[in-house]
Order: sequence, then structure tokens, then C-alpha cells
Amino acid sequence: MIRPICILTVILATLVNKAAAQNDAIFTHYFEVPAYYNPAATGLSDLVKIHGGSRLQWVGIENAPKTFLALADSPFKLGKHKIGTGISINQESMGLYRNLSASLQISYKLKFLGGILSIGFQPGIISDTFKGSEVFIPDDDDYHDDTDAAIPRIDVSGTALDLGAGLWYSRKSFSIGLSMTHINAPKVSFTSENGQSGTENSAESFEFGPSRSLYFIAEGNIAIKNTLFEVIPSMMVMSDFTFTRAIATARLRYKKFISAGIGYRHDDAVSAMLGVEFKGFYLGYSYDYPTGALSSASNGSHEIFAGYSVKLDLSVKNKHKQKSIRIM
Repeated sequence: MIRPICILTVILATLVNKAAAQNDAIFTHYFEVPAYYNPAATGLSDLVKIHGGSRLQWVGIENAPKTFLALADSPFKLGKHKIGTGISINQESMGLYRNLSASLQISYKLKFLGGILSIGFQPGIISDTFKGSEVFIPDDDDYHDDTDAAIPRIDVSGTALDLGAGLWYSRKSFSIGLSMTHINAPKVSFTSENGQSGTENSAESFEFGPSRSLYFIAEGNIAIKNTLFEVIPSMMVMSDFTFTRAIATARLRYKKFISAGIGYRHDDAVSAMLGVEFKGFYLGYSYDYPTGALSSASNGSHEIFAGYSVKLDLSVKNKHKQKSIRIM
């Protein structure tokens, strides 16, 4: 088993003065929550969608990342214009490090080349916390200096404005999206949670900056002739201009009810997934088995996602309007 101090090393590496690191969770269920990566993927249908899920990374390794995501989006009309709106909340914990991000999303739709082009914008905040008061370096540790000024020894936190934008194009049988997160290259300057400043090893010298990240997502829908099956291939490529990651997924769905699939994360893991849809409800599970050195230390990663979709119709012609109980 990898020692906890090794995980702490990874965490501290992101907290060195003026550090920058990729700050978005990479979900195996990316195809269920594209709006997390691209604000233009909101309001794509006439459904109000609510999704929530959790990822347990590298089970078996102490202090490994745990991530929770909640999303909601809805279409509406502003005059003759079609608009999509959404909200995204993401929380990640890894050892002594905590990250919380919350964003509002808005997108504008227009007809383009026989399909719909969506242009999205996403303002939000990121909030980071590091429990420096809980740092413990064993006396026999040959890799870390207990007096290293780059390691906070007090609890520190900070918040910054975070911006994103994207494009999404969809037709009946496929969709593609291109987006960028952390466009403004936000910098979280840490301050002591008890207000200390100017003291030895204070938070003034610590700064965190998530990297600008570029995402490309594509998905298709191929009906198998004379059957109730359809094949749904998809892929996502992410780059922070230092590292590039890619996921390819293939799912088989029956009667728009049950689906199963496999996936591959480049130089990371292979995945198996299962999903069920019924009357607007969705439940999905995936398991990632690491293909690299982590396979000897981890039992893999688990994800579970749930969601609900309901049709929204606020038009005058809506025959299903609710009546007030006062006039029933």
C-alpha cells in the first residue's frame, strides 16, 4: 500500500507558491454531465434535468480523492430566443486539501447548418482549503523537511472568481462541444483561517491557480436497423496545455431503458458501466480498473450517478397546467 505521506506529497505539490494544476474532476460519466465541462451544453432539450453523482478514486489508497458533483439545467424562452440556464456545484477532497467550486451557466441557441448551435458562458467561484495544522511528517521521512517553509503549518483558505465558456453543436444523430474552463487563470491567495498574517510560515506566500483547460466532447447515436438496440459512442479529450487526457466510451442501449458499456482512459484505466432509465429517472454505475502501477496499490475507482428529467412546457397551449386549489 502506498504510504499516506506519498498522497500528502501530491497535495502539497499543488500548494507551492504560484503553483498551477488541473482542477476539474474527470468523470467516467462525462457523457451524462457534459454541462460540467461546457456551459453551452445546458438547455439542449425541452427537459429540466437534475443530476448528482460521486466518484471514489483509487479505493484502497488512504486519503485518495473523493469527488461529489451536482448539476441542474433548464431551457426557457426569452421572447423568441431560446436560452439554457444551469447551476453546477463540485466538491473534491484529497487528504488535507478541499476544493469547492460553484458556477452559474447560461447559453444562447440558434439554428445553424441544419442543427442547433449553443454558445455558453459560465461565471463562478472556486474556494480552496488546506488543513496545515494537521500536517504530520515522520522523523524517519527522507523525502520531506519538517522545516520546509513551502508547507503551510496552519489552516489556510482562499476564494477566487472563475470563468468558463463553450460552444456546443447538436443534430439528431450526433453532438460535439468545445469549451475552456478557468479562462481568467484565477489565483487563490491563501490566508489563515484564524486571521494570522505576517507571521512565520503564514499563508501570505501561498497561492493556487487552476490551469486553463480545453475540452472537446463528441457523442453519436447509431440505431441498429430492425432492432430495439442503439450504439452510443462518445469521447472526451482534455488538455491543460501541459498534459493531455483522453477517454473513449462505447455503450449499447436497449429500448432506451438499460445500457451497458466499456471505456478506456489513456494511460490510466479501463472502465465498465451500467445504466438504467425509467420514466425520467436515471441511475448509472461505473468501475475503473487502473492499467498502470496503481493497480498494485488500488482496487480501482467507483462512480455512481443519479438523475431526473421532466418536460417543461410554459407555453399558452399547455394543456396540463396546474390549477389553483382555490378554484378546483
